[in-house]
Amino acid sequence: MNSASTSLLQDWSANPHNIKGRLILFLFRLAQMCRKAPKPILILSIPYLIFYRIVVEWILGIELPWNTSIGSGLKLYHGQGLVVNDHSIIGSNCTLRHNTTIGHKELSDGTFSASPIIGDNVDIGSNVVIVGPVTIGDNVIIGAGSVVVKSLESNAVYAGNPAKLIRPI
Repeated sequence: MNSASTSLLQDWSANPHNIKGRLILFLFRLAQMCRKAPKPILILSIPYLIFYRIVVEWILGIELPWNTSIGSGLKLYHGQGLVVNDHSIIGSNCTLRHNTTIGHKELSDGTFSASPIIGDNVDIGSNVVIVGPVTIGDNVIIGAGSVVVKSLESNAVYAGNPAKLIRPI
């Protein structure tokens, strides 16, 4: 298998029996490849990038911008209502569930904060909000309905509003 197809299918095995997740992530990785292509190919790719936004964002209800940095092995469960800011960074082998928001916040002076940086092997429950310049360590589980506004250490379970340490892993 060549590197292009490996790149396009890098999330395939993380989403077995999840046709919607596989489709979204295939389209996402293809859009990333178009965006990183040389300028003449990028220009020819503009119709596809528009198609991606219409299908994934408007029809399927998932805001996953193609310029977001996401490691391989991303799992999407019930992807409806997922919003990820394009300046967020998500590590490898992470899980995102429905109605989750990952993004920046507006500061008192009208500017916006930095976006979250999420480590590897992070499992994010449904209805989670992660906002601001926070860092989530590796091997973290964030319980459903949690609101994360401060950085979380690696190897632990967090839950609540605001998210608090439940137990180390």
